[in-house]
Amino acid sequence: MSPPPAHLTALADGPAHLAALADGAPSAPHGSGREIDHAGVERAARDLLRALGADVDSVGLHETPRRMADAYAELLTAKPFRATTFPNDDGYDELIVARAIPFHSLCMHHLLPFQGVAHVGYLPGERIVGLSKLGRVVELFARDLQIQERLTMQIADWLQRELQPKGVGVVLEAEHLCMSLRGVQKLGAKTVTSALHGLVRDDARTRQEFLALAREESR
Repeated sequence: MSPPPAHLTALADGPAHLAALADGAPSAPHGSGREIDHAGVERAARDLLRALGADVDSVGLHETPRRMADAYAELLTAKPFRATTFPNDDGYDELIVARAIPFHSLCMHHLLPFQGVAHVGYLPGERIVGLSKLGRVVELFARDLQIQERLTMQIADWLQRELQPKGVGVVLEAEHLCMSLRGVQKLGAKTVTSALHGLVRDDARTRQEFLALAREESR
C-alpha cells in the first residue's frame, strides 16, 4: 500500500501534539495544507473536455472548466480544526462511539466519488476528545485522493496518536461509483473496512461490543 501524502504525514507525525496533550492543552490546528493550482486545473479541465470531443466554447460548457476547478478544490480541501481534548476526570472507561458519520471522498484510481458512513469509537484513557472532532477527523482524511482502506487506517491512527486511548475502532461503509457506474456496474454494493487498535482489537468483549454498535446502525 502506498504511503500517505506528505501533507497528511506532516499533520499526523511529530511530537508537538503529544506535548500539548501532556500539558493538558489542545493540539495545533489541523488542515489539509494542500496547494491547488486553480488556474492549472481549469486549463486541464478545458483540455480534457476538448479531448472528449466537447465544444468548450458553447454556451452550456463555457464556464464548465472553472466550475470543475472549483469543485475539485472544494472536494480536496478540508477545513482546519483544533483537536480539543479534555481530562477524563470522571474516569469514564466504556466505549465512546459516533455512528453513521457521513463522508465522501475521491477514488485515486478513477477520480470518481465514493461515499458512505463512518463509525468511529475509542476506549478513553486519561483524555477525551470533543465529539464534533470525530466527524472532523473523518473529513480531514476523506478530502483527498483516497482508497477506502487507507482512509480507514488514517482515521484510526490519528485517534491513537492524538488521544493515546486504551483502544480505537473505525468501520467505514461506502459505495464506490467506480464500481457502481463502470466496470461491473453493481449499483448499491457497499464496501466495508475496519481498523482496530489496542483493547478494541485485542480484547474479545470490547471488540464485539464495538462491532455490534457499528452493525446496529447498518441494520
